[in-house]
Amino acid sequence: METLETRNAFQDDLIEQLNNEITVHQSQLAELKLQVALIANRIKDNTPDHEGKEEIEPPPPHY
Repeated sequence: METLETRNAFQDDLIEQLNNEITVHQSQLAELKLQVALIANRIKDNTPDHEGKEEIEPPPPHY
């Protein structure tokens, strides 16, 4: 009986440690998602929009 109680206590401690680790990872994942969204917006803002606009120079003729 004492062995089972010891195992149970060990498992409870391990579950608590894993739960804490998951909490940390979820926080880090949320932060990374925010950073990726910010980077995507910066790239989108810095990308020239060529839709509906004529080119400045026409392409060279083909021979």
